[in-house]
Amino acid sequence: MKIRGWTIAAAIITIALLGSNTAIKQTPYVLAYPASFGNRINIPEDNPLTKEGVALGRSLFYETKLSAGNKISCSSCHLQQLAFTDGKPRSTGVDGVAGERNSMSLANLLWVRNFFWDGRMPSLEDQAIFPLTASHEMAQSMEVSAAKLKATTQYPAMFQAAFGSPEIDEKTITKALAQFERTLISADSRYDQYINGTYTPDSAERHGLKLFMTAPVPERNIRGANCAHCHGGPKFFLELFHNNGLDSIPVDAGREKHTGMLADKGRFRVPTLRNIAVTAPYMHDGRFNTLEEVLDHYSEHIQESATLSPVLRQTSNTSGSHSLRLTATEKKDIIAFLHLLTDSSFLTNPAFSNPNN
Repeated sequence: MKIRGWTIAAAIITIALLGSNTAIKQTPYVLAYPASFGNRINIPEDNPLTKEGVALGRSLFYETKLSAGNKISCSSCHLQQLAFTDGKPRSTGVDGVAGERNSMSLANLLWVRNFFWDGRMPSLEDQAIFPLTASHEMAQSMEVSAAKLKATTQYPAMFQAAFGSPEIDEKTITKALAQFERTLISADSRYDQYINGTYTPDSAERHGLKLFMTAPVPERNIRGANCAHCHGGPKFFLELFHNNGLDSIPVDAGREKHTGMLADKGRFRVPTLRNIAVTAPYMHDGRFNTLEEVLDHYSEHIQESATLSPVLRQTSNTSGSHSLRLTATEKKDIIAFLHLLTDSSFLTNPAFSNPNN
């Protein structure tokens, strides 16, 4: 169903049989998102969204009992006010040791099909197991986590309501977390308001948008930043993996670790640019602290390598150059546009906050 350019999607009601005569009906969770986002959403048939499942997942997202020593929760590395990132170059777990990569935003995962920077997991349910059990993250077996939750007065009833049984195990824990994460939709930035006719960008923002969407053709005096090749579309990400020229010899092999293909060396998932102004530091290793540093990289410091993305090869605003060569004013205007992608309502939505606060 579509209402004024928005799609309203409701999960099918699930019925869980308890014994032979009793049934519990879960309440469908209604998703609302712009029709322009498309309906190629990723919800497994065996885990439809329900209000009860989402409520359970939200509680578990903020639950420290899922970690060794009850020290951290999923939210420790995914803070709502930072678009569910953590502001660190590389996230730290219960042991205080920094992990291998930067914490990615959880915005709009409903449309994602390959998770982690290297795309090694095909679903949110599968993805959740790694941070929950990894030694430098939450560092606790799923069996121990389930036992802790079973020992509470709160969770058996919540699992009963969500899945029709008070039984708690790896499958139901990860299903609930995935349900909540699929509701984290960001679609109300000033850019969205501009598209809907309720916000008027200033001249710098409009110029930044034009540069963002344009590929340079110096022979025709067309200047651009070439961003839309990877970050195009209304969600500002494409389901792609690119080597974006950070290193001539990649320190982190990236997607190659998963596929074993040399062509994937140094390639990483293209992240969304929605809320990018609040998700510093940037790149898979958090090497850039500011958007200015990111623009400087793409403008002047692309490193050649065998697997460098083709869209970055010899793409420039200056004939014969191997880098974009953006002006200082162009960089400033692009950053002004990127600030339009901040969705304040997403960063403060009480439906996504800690239910125990």
